[in-house]
Amino acid sequence: MVSMSDEEFESAVDDALDAVPDALFDLMDNVVILIEDEPDGDDPDLLGLYDGIALTDRGDTGFGELPDRIFIYKNPTLRMCEDADHVREEVAVTVVHEIAHHFGIDDDRLAELGWD
Repeated sequence: MVSMSDEEFESAVDDALDAVPDALFDLMDNVVILIEDEPDGDDPDLLGLYDGIALTDRGDTGFGELPDRIFIYKNPTLRMCEDADHVREEVAVTVVHEIAHHFGIDDDRLAELGWD
Protein backbone atom coordinates (compact mmCIF):
# COMPACT_ATOMS: atom_id res chain seq x y z
CA MET A 1 0.00 0.00 0.00
CA VAL A 2 1.27 3.45 -0.90
CA SER A 3 1.38 6.06 1.83
CA MET A 4 0.05 9.42 0.71
CA SER A 5 -1.38 12.31 2.68
CA ASP A 6 -4.83 13.68 1.97
CA GLU A 7 -3.19 16.77 0.48
CA GLU A 8 -0.97 14.71 -1.83
CA PHE A 9 -3.92 12.61 -3.01
CA GLU A 10 -6.04 15.72 -3.54
CA SER A 11 -3.19 17.18 -5.58
CA ALA A 12 -3.19 14.04 -7.76
CA VAL A 13 -6.94 14.47 -8.34
CA ASP A 14 -6.46 18.17 -9.10
CA ASP A 15 -3.73 17.33 -11.61
CA ALA A 16 -6.01 14.80 -13.29
CA LEU A 17 -8.81 17.36 -13.49
CA ASP A 18 -6.41 19.98 -14.88
CA ALA A 19 -5.58 17.56 -17.71
CA VAL A 20 -9.24 17.45 -18.81
CA PRO A 21 -9.72 19.90 -21.69
CA ASP A 22 -11.61 23.07 -20.78
CA ALA A 23 -14.02 22.47 -23.66
CA LEU A 24 -15.06 19.20 -22.05
CA PHE A 25 -15.47 20.80 -18.62
CA ASP A 26 -17.67 23.45 -20.21
CA LEU A 27 -20.04 20.68 -21.34
CA MET A 28 -20.33 19.15 -17.88
CA ASP A 29 -23.57 20.09 -16.20
CA ASN A 30 -24.43 20.12 -12.50
CA VAL A 31 -21.75 17.70 -11.29
CA VAL A 32 -19.37 17.83 -8.32
CA ILE A 33 -16.21 15.82 -7.78
CA LEU A 34 -15.61 14.49 -4.28
CA ILE A 35 -12.76 12.60 -2.66
CA GLU A 36 -13.72 9.95 -0.10
CA ASP A 37 -11.54 7.54 1.85
CA GLU A 38 -13.60 4.40 1.18
CA PRO A 39 -16.56 3.46 -1.01
CA ASP A 40 -19.89 2.55 0.52
CA GLY A 41 -21.28 -0.86 -0.31
CA ASP A 42 -19.85 -4.23 -1.15
CA ASP A 43 -16.86 -3.34 -3.34
CA PRO A 44 -13.89 -2.24 -1.22
CA ASP A 45 -11.72 -2.11 -4.38
CA LEU A 46 -13.85 0.51 -6.15
CA LEU A 47 -11.65 3.42 -7.27
CA GLY A 48 -14.37 5.78 -8.42
CA LEU A 49 -18.11 6.12 -8.87
CA TYR A 50 -20.44 8.28 -10.91
CA ASP A 51 -23.69 8.88 -9.05
CA GLY A 52 -26.21 10.70 -11.17
CA ILE A 53 -28.11 10.79 -14.42
CA ALA A 54 -25.91 10.86 -17.50
CA LEU A 55 -26.37 13.84 -19.78
CA THR A 56 -27.61 11.51 -22.51
CA ASP A 57 -30.40 10.22 -20.23
CA ARG A 58 -31.62 13.52 -18.85
CA GLY A 59 -34.92 15.01 -19.75
CA ASP A 60 -35.96 18.49 -18.88
CA THR A 61 -34.72 19.14 -15.37
CA GLY A 62 -36.05 21.85 -13.18
CA PHE A 63 -34.26 24.49 -11.21
CA GLY A 64 -32.67 23.35 -7.98
CA GLU A 65 -31.79 19.77 -8.90
CA LEU A 66 -29.10 18.23 -6.72
CA PRO A 67 -25.80 17.84 -8.56
CA ASP A 68 -24.55 14.56 -9.90
CA ARG A 69 -21.53 13.33 -7.98
CA ILE A 70 -18.24 11.80 -9.00
CA PHE A 71 -16.46 10.07 -6.16
CA ILE A 72 -12.74 9.29 -6.23
CA TYR A 73 -11.78 6.81 -3.50
CA LYS A 74 -8.41 7.31 -1.87
CA ASN A 75 -7.74 4.13 0.11
CA PRO A 76 -8.62 1.56 -2.58
CA THR A 77 -6.38 3.48 -4.99
CA LEU A 78 -3.51 3.51 -2.50
CA ARG A 79 -3.99 -0.21 -1.77
CA MET A 80 -3.75 -1.22 -5.43
CA CYS A 81 -0.82 0.98 -6.44
CA GLU A 82 2.89 0.34 -6.15
CA ASP A 83 4.13 3.92 -5.82
CA ALA A 84 3.07 7.57 -6.02
CA ASP A 85 3.48 7.70 -9.80
CA HIS A 86 1.15 4.72 -10.16
CA VAL A 87 -1.37 6.50 -7.89
CA ARG A 88 -1.31 9.56 -10.15
CA GLU A 89 -1.81 7.36 -13.24
CA GLU A 90 -4.73 5.48 -11.68
CA VAL A 91 -6.36 8.68 -10.45
CA ALA A 92 -6.11 10.17 -13.96
CA VAL A 93 -7.72 7.08 -15.50
CA THR A 94 -10.43 7.02 -12.82
CA VAL A 95 -11.26 10.70 -13.32
CA VAL A 96 -11.60 10.23 -17.09
CA HIS A 97 -13.64 7.06 -16.56
CA GLU A 98 -16.15 8.72 -14.23
CA ILE A 99 -16.44 11.88 -16.34
CA ALA A 100 -17.17 9.61 -19.30
CA HIS A 101 -20.09 8.13 -17.37
CA HIS A 102 -21.43 11.67 -16.88
CA PHE A 103 -21.50 11.92 -20.68
CA GLY A 104 -23.30 8.59 -21.01
CA ILE A 105 -20.35 6.43 -22.03
CA ASP A 106 -20.74 2.98 -20.46
CA ASP A 107 -18.07 0.54 -19.26
CA ASP A 108 -18.21 -1.57 -22.42
CA ARG A 109 -17.51 1.45 -24.64
CA LEU A 110 -14.76 2.63 -22.28
CA ALA A 111 -13.15 -0.81 -22.56
CA GLU A 112 -13.34 -0.58 -26.36
CA LEU A 113 -11.59 2.79 -26.12
CA GLY A 114 -8.88 1.35 -23.84
CA TRP A 115 -10.03 3.03 -20.61
CA ASP A 116 -10.83 -0.09 -18.58
